[in-house]
Amino acid sequence: MAFELANVAHIAVLMIMLPCFVRTTCPNIISRQEWNAAAPSSSKSLRENPPSYVVVHHSVTRMCNTTEDCKLLMKSIQNTHMNTNGWEDIGYNFLIGNDGNIYEGRGWGIHGAHAISYNARSLGICLIGNFEEYPPSESQLQALRELIACSLEENKLIEDYNLIGHNQESATLCPGKYLYNEIKTWSHFNNNPK
Repeated sequence: MAFELANVAHIAVLMIMLPCFVRTTCPNIISRQEWNAAAPSSSKSLRENPPSYVVVHHSVTRMCNTTEDCKLLMKSIQNTHMNTNGWEDIGYNFLIGNDGNIYEGRGWGIHGAHAISYNARSLGICLIGNFEEYPPSESQLQALRELIACSLEENKLIEDYNLIGHNQESATLCPGKYLYNEIKTWSHFNNNPK
């Protein structure tokens, strides 16, 4: 009886400690509420969910280096997308600041406005900055890796997904030569997307 109780105690201790040893790949994502997003005028789900593509973009804006500055820039980008472009919301599913934080745009499973032929079947991720002029920071690249890994872990992206740059979908410099040359070296990069 004492032996059985000791085993039960050991199992209980292991179950309590297990979360300390299991590392989730999902990073902290700053929610729409936290950056004070405006409500979308409408929203629809992806046609292909989970999606089979990750489309990488750059914002062609200035960089933001602090969380507060990135929150302000998120509001500015959303304002441009909604009030100048006439879109129902910010175009991307997620954005990544130079502070290394990930900011929720439309979020998972929502049809985007970032790459016309992929909007209904992709996760649109935008790194904030102009990567035609300079390379993205390592903190942004690490956040992008973690967001993709989290998407896989949470079944928000198919396992055999395709990674592409916006310039593969349309005649644009987006995501900028420095960022595009980086993602071309990553696994799942598809040189000839459909």
